[in-house]
Amino acid sequence: MPTPEQPSLIVRQKSPPNIEFPFASLSDWLIPTELFFVRNHFPSPELDARDWRLRVGGAVERPIELDLDSIKAMRSTTFTAVVECAGNGRVYYVPPREGLQWQNGAVGNAAWTGVPLREILEMAGVKRTAREVLLVGADSGVVDPNKKTASPGPIAFARSLPLEKAIADGTILAYSMNEEPLTRDHGYPLRAIVGGWFGMAWVKWITHITVLEQPFLGYWQARDYFRWERSLGEPRLVPLAEMEVKAQIARPVQGARLVAGQPYRIFGAAWSGEAVIRQVQVCTGDGRGWREVRLLETERRFAWRLWEYMWTPEEAGRYILRCRATDGAGCVQPDLQRSDCESYAANWIVPVEVTVVPEPQTYEEEFVI
Repeated sequence: MPTPEQPSLIVRQKSPPNIEFPFASLSDWLIPTELFFVRNHFPSPELDARDWRLRVGGAVERPIELDLDSIKAMRSTTFTAVVECAGNGRVYYVPPREGLQWQNGAVGNAAWTGVPLREILEMAGVKRTAREVLLVGADSGVVDPNKKTASPGPIAFARSLPLEKAIADGTILAYSMNEEPLTRDHGYPLRAIVGGWFGMAWVKWITHITVLEQPFLGYWQARDYFRWERSLGEPRLVPLAEMEVKAQIARPVQGARLVAGQPYRIFGAAWSGEAVIRQVQVCTGDGRGWREVRLLETERRFAWRLWEYMWTPEEAGRYILRCRATDGAGCVQPDLQRSDCESYAANWIVPVEVTVVPEPQTYEEEFVI
């Protein structure tokens, strides 16, 4: 049950379930599975591991079929990785953009256990002509009926990875989350973990893997989850892939009241894509500019970094708190939203306004009928 220390999850959509983690309650490096955000495009399929099979085909020498026990018998690997829905922070777009109005809790850090996708591909023998690896989930449905963006009838959720990303160390097929079997909403019995990439690449309920010799232009690759790229002059569409560098303040929350002369812990998390977080800074709006925070935990590739900064506001008034992250590739979190990302990749600095009062205040309960 929700408590003042642990608010309830935020339901953004009831059916299919799309549920946001209350980011202001962040306290631990790993987000418990029961609090982890859920992003579904279609209803979660009910799969029985006894009947489930993973089929690998396409541009391979030996098409294979594996059951879950066979996959679990392979050499496993465990690593911690943060996954962020590409639409996280969409509510901050001005003007508003279509899509689920995530605030800042469609992100989480968990420990994942499974088998490197590379080893399963090696079993099948990838042909030299291969370019991409298509992951297909068991969830399916019709998208946007009667709209221009409608799908051509029922479709599965499917995304492809470049071959080099599919065989990278940070890409696995996981059957465990935080040392427990995957739950239904989190992809049971098998899902993709694609370290450093947005969540649309982390396909859940995988049943088919197809090695391709040409770029995949399916619905979720060419009509949704894309952005504009201007490197060749005229803008062209490219699929979303790597996460953007980002830091978020968990506490204090918007509208918090702090007491002048008393220290307060500004606390949050920061993450990026393929590069690690190297620096997080805060600006408290008191005229002292950007100051470096203390990064917590050990630096680990693909995981987020929690951070803190102790601030003692000296004078009463309103203050605008901001944070920004820099990653190991030199990418710095931007100040303003960008126009080329459609309704995705909202990684610009989102300020938090607080009020500092001269002394602690108490309020009598008021009841409105």
